[in-house]
Amino acid sequence: MGIQQTTYAVPRADLAEALLEFNPANDGFIATQVLPTREVSREAATISVLTRENLQLVDVKHKDGANYARGHTIAEDKAYACENYGYEEPLTDKSRMSYRYDFDAEMEVMNLVMRKLLIAQEVRAAAAVFNTTTWPSGTAALYTSWTTAPWDVVGSDAITHILTAKEKVRANCGQEPDSMVISAATMNALLNNTGILARFPAAVVLTEAMLRANMASIFGLQNLFVGKQIYTSAKEGQAYSGTDIWSKDYAMIFKISTGSFRAGGLGRTLVWSDMGPELIADQRPDDNIKGDIFRVEQYVDELIFDPYYGHLLFIDAD
Repeated sequence: MGIQQTTYAVPRADLAEALLEFNPANDGFIATQVLPTREVSREAATISVLTRENLQLVDVKHKDGANYARGHTIAEDKAYACENYGYEEPLTDKSRMSYRYDFDAEMEVMNLVMRKLLIAQEVRAAAAVFNTTTWPSGTAALYTSWTTAPWDVVGSDAITHILTAKEKVRANCGQEPDSMVISAATMNALLNNTGILARFPAAVVLTEAMLRANMASIFGLQNLFVGKQIYTSAKEGQAYSGTDIWSKDYAMIFKISTGSFRAGGLGRTLVWSDMGPELIADQRPDDNIKGDIFRVEQYVDELIFDPYYGHLLFIDAD
């Protein structure tokens, strides 16, 4: 995670360093793991992505003296537009002094500001990936409903469901999917699944760490991303109302996008590099409040490259 700190007052290297030490994954933020970041040089433009049509079978037999078979690489231009997202909070000099014996008020305000920005990004990524418009229920190659055997039932054959989805992705794009994204609630259900437990006969208790470490042998996947973050829809002053960002109703099996755009994969988080790294933090004085304003912003677009690199599973209709 790239973070840049600017300031209109006194340079604060301590704040910038502390923010760099924050690891979103440790707090259950997975947006930029599922859709890895990639810098782009323009705010809005198009990028070229290879399509599955390049898998076509061609006649490569050659006769002496004749021209060799020739074709063209088929790429699709995907339009993107990096949007500016930001959030800020004030910290008065009075509050700074009032809290000085309890905690570092400046650091806590900045961390809260960044967390709120990351929650918004997590919501956008989850909406892009668990999306029944991009992966419609009427398209068998992209979507499968297992509500007749939901994953929150311990006897559900989740292993077969995942392996079936893997095969659909491979058939769709010619590449083996390597990742799955689920909610924390779904992970808790899988830890009690009798079929999965049977793969660990010596384990008294199956842990998330054990399941993650053995993904290759059970599902043939490399990455298990578990979305643990929640948000409250309540406004300031209202009663707390917590909601999972990543729904327990869905699971996505997919090929992660890494390296070149032309290598294929589900999608990326595009970061407009001219405006700075992934997250930009700054602090500026505000005489009107006798304090400072702490802000974090970003210029990004969470872009799905090709839905055929993923398969959406509907796993719980409750």
